Amino acid sequence: MARPGAACPPPARRVMGAARALLFWALVYSYCGVCACIAGLRLLWSIGRRPGETFRWVVRENPPACLNDPSLGTHCYVRIKDSGLRFHYVAAGERGKPLMLLLHGFPEFWYSWRHQLREFKSEYRVVALDLRGYGETDAPSHKENYKLDCLITDIKDILESLGYNKCVLIGHDWGGMIAWLVAICYPEMVTKLIVVNFPHPSVFTEYILRHPSQLIKSGYYFFFQMPWFPEFMFTVNDFKVLKSLFTSQATGIGRKGCRLTAEDIEAYLYVFSQPGALTGPINHYRNIFSCLPLQHHEVVMPTLLLWGERDAFMEVEMAEITRIYVKNHFRLTILSEASHWLQQDQPDIVNKLIWTFLKEETTRKRE
Repeated sequence: MARPGAACPPPARRVMGAARALLFWALVYSYCGVCACIAGLRLLWSIGRRPGETFRWVVRENPPACLNDPSLGTHCYVRIKDSGLRFHYVAAGERGKPLMLLLHGFPEFWYSWRHQLREFKSEYRVVALDLRGYGETDAPSHKENYKLDCLITDIKDILESLGYNKCVLIGHDWGGMIAWLVAICYPEMVTKLIVVNFPHPSVFTEYILRHPSQLIKSGYYFFFQMPWFPEFMFTVNDFKVLKSLFTSQATGIGRKGCRLTAEDIEAYLYVFSQPGALTGPINHYRNIFSCLPLQHHEVVMPTLLLWGERDAFMEVEMAEITRIYVKNHFRLTILSEASHWLQQDQPDIVNKLIWTFLKEETTRKRE
């Protein structure tokens, strides 16, 4: 089938392209305004009910003990030559073993992979990274420093700095977006790709424009385009939004999941309550509309996609559509009782599925 507009003369195509771009950005900024208005109304409601509590913000000065649990691994740092940025990561397992690189989502950090650090260190050098702008990793001040090209290059450079030329790459949520893009741009560096609760980026960009329900669920993408206000909203009522994301009935880990402990919640509050700690993470989203859609799409390595069906932010239909972009063995597993925070929600099941996938693919290569 011919591409729409292919028969038009070049000037007409340019006009049509400009019109589509204008319509797209009008949608982005209009929805950004809507999300801002909703957030503003919630803020006013909170001020009206509990004015004293609304602006309470406690900076946690000391990390909870769980962040220094030796069973999780060793805290390490690596400085990238080209960017000059210093990255923090936690590593478990012996040096020299095959590398398993873990990329967290938002609003998370390396600690979201605690169950996987313990599980896979027997056969892998497991590295859970703090992405650019998160936790103890350096956070450039300008939002242009968080473009997808920079985030992809970070992973390539970190891999090389760790002394590896390939890895098993695992990403969740926004880390899943980065994992997909690394697999597309640097396929020689990824032996196996495992993504948790994020579809192929092309599926996401096409689906969101055709399904208003997903557009609404992804409202925070638009809200985050605003300067400073999203960061402020997270601090309201001493980070009530952050706590709610992991614990509420609507978005949190369900009653059949492995709920976060009070100490786990304190770990998140410790990291994100530090002054300026939210700007870097939110800056990741402030470049997304200028970087998508993709020019290249195909994923050529064996791929496992794990999905919690109770995901409050991503519709499960996108998971199955992702299959068309993987030109190798593709396995999709949907867990019916699991939330968006899948590797924390159902760690035993997730770990078992990952082991099965890794060993299955190894067996296939030997045959």
